[in-house]
Amino acid sequence: MPAAPRSSEDGKFDRLVYERVRLGIMSALAVNEQLSFNELKALFDVSDGNLSAHARKLEEAGYIVCSKFFAGRRPKSEYRLTPVGRKALYRYLEHIEAVIRATRRA
Repeated sequence: MPAAPRSSEDGKFDRLVYERVRLGIMSALAVNEQLSFNELKALFDVSDGNLSAHARKLEEAGYIVCSKFFAGRRPKSEYRLTPVGRKALYRYLEHIEAVIRATRRA
């Protein structure tokens, strides 16, 4: 069972989403129904271990799900954004937009 998301509806800044690769993974999955491990790796130019670690953190939070299967004899992993993950991403983006608006007013 996934851990509870690190940011609740209270509007607190979600540090889990903040990191560049994790934000990239969630953003890419927000505009694609699913992406494979290799597609994500190519998008962000990261090592297998780095991508795996970031994806695992997002999975543990319940923000993404991973389906593992074989295509022929080759293992394949595909990722999807969960409704909880989409909500967390939108909360994060709203927070950043509010910061930008406040900065422009200053």
